[in-house]
Amino acid sequence: QVQLVESGGGLVQAGGSLRLSCAASGRTFSSYAMGWFRQAPGKEREIVARISGSGGSTYYADAVQGRFTISRDNAKNTVYLQMNSLKPEDTAVYYCAASPSLVGLRSRPPRVDYWGQGTQVTVSS
Repeated sequence: QVQLVESGGGLVQAGGSLRLSCAASGRTFSSYAMGWFRQAPGKEREIVARISGSGGSTYYADAVQGRFTISRDNAKNTVYLQMNSLKPEDTAVYYCAASPSLVGLRSRPPRVDYWGQGTQVTVSS
């Protein structure tokens, strides 16, 4: 069993930055690919970024490419999402997710074993 707890959300002005963290319990963290998803009001949940278990491979949605960076520290059982140059359209609840498959994170529906509870990110114009 893995529990995921996100933190770092908040209110920021357009152009600003936030760093989200997702702390995982359990001793098998490095065996999971991790992803960050987001869901805006009235919209479907979408994948934002994903990272392999080793951290050697990362992928981004086109909407955030060049502005967001996903990383992980397996010694701390934590995955991060650094968000720069934030835009009002980035406003959403952000969720971290653990999957046995990096490819599975971009499947529809995504193959996710564990979800975090979500953290709100609001970007004002």
